[in-house]
Amino acid sequence: MDPRIEAFERLLDIMDDLRAKCPWDRKQTLETLRPLTIEETYELSDAILKGDLEELKGELGDLLLHMVFYAKIGEEKGAFTITDVLNGICEKLIRRHPHIYGEVQVEGEEDVKANWEKIKLQERQGADPQGRPDDVPRSVLQGVPRGLPSLVKAIRIQDKARGVGFDWEHPGQVWEKVNEELAELKQEVDAGSDRQADELGDLLFSIVNYARFLKIDPDEALERTNRKFIQRFQYLETESRKDGKKLGEMSLAEMDVYWERAKTRRDG
Repeated sequence: MDPRIEAFERLLDIMDDLRAKCPWDRKQTLETLRPLTIEETYELSDAILKGDLEELKGELGDLLLHMVFYAKIGEEKGAFTITDVLNGICEKLIRRHPHIYGEVQVEGEEDVKANWEKIKLQERQGADPQGRPDDVPRSVLQGVPRGLPSLVKAIRIQDKARGVGFDWEHPGQVWEKVNEELAELKQEVDAGSDRQADELGDLLFSIVNYARFLKIDPDEALERTNRKFIQRFQYLETESRKDGKKLGEMSLAEMDVYWERAKTRRDG
């Protein structure tokens, strides 16, 4: 037997045992698992950003367990089985890769992404749960989950709009937009208006757009900066404490000495 199949069957058997015999596992529902799954996803993200492949392996296992758990509950409800889940994703991948499993020709990654979004939209229009007629199209942006963090949501919104051709032509245009939004924000700040939050949102959205043209994930970039700040600030705390100083009693100039020293360190 293929060892991959053998290992997956072992996990399914263990899930059956846990659901039948473990008080905690028996008690879980789709709703109680949801926050735990979100936490596991963030832990997986942390492992990726750290580049820790051993930790990544463990986090992938934790997340896979959650997927099997959801499928088990779905089976108990008579809604679907793990077999349905696996066949469903296989069929979706085949359907959305016509350049591999069909006759469609693509020139590169951007064509693949554009085709993916177009096919996805066609699927949604053909399986409208509200039973609306075909001449009432569903929104291209309808598939963006409401619960996504705002930064990630902005990325997905822009990706989907690009998939149907609504996009800037080159990075220079986006950079001009960033500067335009920055100027508008400053104008509202200087005026003390109540539109400052709106203009700040516009600026952030345009920066996400520019990051996309640079092929940089802005969420990942911001997280790397968060980690860098934490490392430098913790260095400031540790080193100033060694010198007998307290943060609340130090001047900004004194703290800046440690901050600049932290920036020269290899991990800072």
